Amino acid sequence: MTTTTPITASSAVTAAANSTRAAQNAGLSSDFQTFLTMLTVQMQNQDPLNPIESSDYAVQLATFSGVEQQVKTNDLLQALTTQLGLNGMSELAGWVGMQARTEAPAWFDGESPVTLSPNPVLGADQTILVVSDASGTTVARDTIPVSAEILAWDGRDGNGASLPAGLYEFTLESYSGGTLVGTNTVETYNRIVEAQGTASGPVLILEGGSAISTEAVTALREG
Repeated sequence: MTTTTPITASSAVTAAANSTRAAQNAGLSSDFQTFLTMLTVQMQNQDPLNPIESSDYAVQLATFSGVEQQVKTNDLLQALTTQLGLNGMSELAGWVGMQARTEAPAWFDGESPVTLSPNPVLGADQTILVVSDASGTTVARDTIPVSAEILAWDGRDGNGASLPAGLYEFTLESYSGGTLVGTNTVETYNRIVEAQGTASGPVLILEGGSAISTEAVTALREG
């Protein structure tokens, strides 16, 4: 003998709500026919001695409609986000070919000097430019003027020999009275070769392959 458990009004409403959420996750929330099928099954299996109130059906219908509208709203927001991203990409297209000033490693082609923008610590009386290659090895240490003026690095090591093409990173050591008072990354100018859209927002690809966010750019100039 098969035993059936009566469905009370409260349990029926809870079951319907859970079914609605499941339908949303499965991508069925926009299918009204699915909801009607669920509602029919619920009516067929209700307790004849304790039928579900009509107001409860209205609540279920309102819940389903709310979920359906939320899904449509999410789709619309997604479309708007995509459109805004495309608009941002079109604006960044004008940056391609320009030089961006950032703290990213700079590409040295083996011939053309790299433009640096040092920023010595206030009160420093001596500054040393430290140059590291892509592996992090220090390849040069040069004393430079204590100034925030733009300067050009000629791509030579501490012995004056030319360094190979590659990515190089620059740091500035600031001294006062022979004591190190600060070390900071030197910003460099790199040519922007591409703008890309990613899940986390647009990024700029610099010559040499470095990828940076638009927020990392502190200045732009003609390439």
